[in-house]
Amino acid sequence: MTGNLKNSSFGFEAPEDSPGFLLWQTTITWQRLIKKALDAYDISHAQFVIMAVLLWFEEHQERPTQIAIARLSKLDKMTVSKSLKKLVSLGYMSREESQQDTRAKCVRLTLAGKDLASRLVPVVEKIDETFFGALDQNEQKTLIRSLNKLVAFYSE
Repeated sequence: MTGNLKNSSFGFEAPEDSPGFLLWQTTITWQRLIKKALDAYDISHAQFVIMAVLLWFEEHQERPTQIAIARLSKLDKMTVSKSLKKLVSLGYMSREESQQDTRAKCVRLTLAGKDLASRLVPVVEKIDETFFGALDQNEQKTLIRSLNKLVAFYSE
């Protein structure tokens, strides 16, 4: 840090020097692109993430609970619960009691949900490819390592 920060409320000379503010700007910019693509399907970003997580679990022969979805997606439990209710009402997923633990709810994509998720994953991945394509391959690998390190550090 250089310059006269003694009279400043901030620890950075300029907003673009703040990693938190840059992460905020990056996230908002990326989310806007995703939202624009998902709006055509009347699906929120959180609902898409849940559907994609369920598709991932299904392709790996796992039957997830709501808690497993929250853990993997990092969405809060209330957002997961509300999103699941909406997705059930839209016919994209079903929810039932777990046979192993009656307190837990197992969720799965319906055929319509699997079809929609299978169509949306490539759409979102194309957005990611374009967005992160501003970085070269080495920069992308470094970013992924850095983000994984932050997520792991702050995971429960």
